[in-house]
Amino acid sequence: MSDTPMSVSEAVTSRRSVRDFLDTPVPLDTIRQVMETARWAPSGCNYQPWEATILTGEPLAQLREKLRSAEMKQPDYDWDAPKQEDRYKQRLYELSASMFESLGIAREDKAGRAAAMGRNVVSFGAPVLLLCYFPRMMKEAQWSDTGMWLQTIMLLLREQGLDSCPQEFMAYYADPIMAHIGVSTETHRFFCGVGIGYRDPDAPVNSFERNRVPLDEHVRFEGFE
Repeated sequence: MSDTPMSVSEAVTSRRSVRDFLDTPVPLDTIRQVMETARWAPSGCNYQPWEATILTGEPLAQLREKLRSAEMKQPDYDWDAPKQEDRYKQRLYELSASMFESLGIAREDKAGRAAAMGRNVVSFGAPVLLLCYFPRMMKEAQWSDTGMWLQTIMLLLREQGLDSCPQEFMAYYADPIMAHIGVSTETHRFFCGVGIGYRDPDAPVNSFERNRVPLDEHVRFEGFE
């Protein structure tokens, strides 16, 4: 980590979903510092709906062993709805094409693509895994609050020289995950995992180009001189 503090802008622009981590351990003190600061993320009415369990070492290894043989089940929330509209589907396809190209996996190589996607189960080798959930009473506004909390965590991780990969994919394994950490799926809804660690700087999958929509396509400015 540099002696010069990272600016917020640098944290935002250097953050990316890392898909190949080094096995370098992450100190507990560093994770605790990030989580302590992230408590100040905003939430409507100060409800602070988010909850999490953070695993490393043997507890994480045991969970991954369970997930390797666990059955994928449809999550109880839908993140695929935007694919019904072409402009959103195109953004997904462009990202996927860039990612698989960086991995040297051809479009027709279905086995290779499946194996690459299967690495989601082990969070791409991240040495730390944050598991995020919240009480089932929480509605759309609180889901948004939880997203702001998670983004705050990911930017604070960058400040510490760490990287992350948010994984809604983990919701396919909500039942075994919640059983492993001892949280009831009757009272709580599992949301996502976040792999945490140091990116492998030599892995092409950590440096392929990603596109963003031009600002004026999704933000309007009115009343400014």
